[in-house]
Amino acid sequence: MPRNRVLPALVFAAAALLPGLCRAEALESDAQGAATRWDEAYNRNDMETLGKLYTPDALVVTKGGTQTRDGIPKFFSGLKAKGWDDHKTTVKNAVAKDNLLIVSGRWEMTGPVDGGARKTFEGNWVNVLERQKDGWRTVLHTWN
Repeated sequence: MPRNRVLPALVFAAAALLPGLCRAEALESDAQGAATRWDEAYNRNDMETLGKLYTPDALVVTKGGTQTRDGIPKFFSGLKAKGWDDHKTTVKNAVAKDNLLIVSGRWEMTGPVDGGARKTFEGNWVNVLERQKDGWRTVLHTWN
């Protein structure tokens, strides 16, 4: 390709890729915002607000079973009462599919260990969010 056509071709290629990159960044930003709102509600023990971050038909899949709408705030309130605190979620990936946002990343929180000490625990985390009139709400939440 002649030199005088290389720069326009590169500019065209960059312009074609840019909307997709901007969209991915916006999705990850939306997902991190939702995760941060969850962390803040949990860390201040505001289970009423935390419960509102889920859709009415949401499922939280835990090691002990599946929690539904009424059980979700109760489950997390129980964790908080046992000394699990300082929750932090970091979004690593967000993919849109219709009105859903499939999000994965890492979580960490401190919790009690034998002898009364505290330790940081961490793992992988997945949420499926659904777009609502007033923002994203969790439909499915699980971790390991």
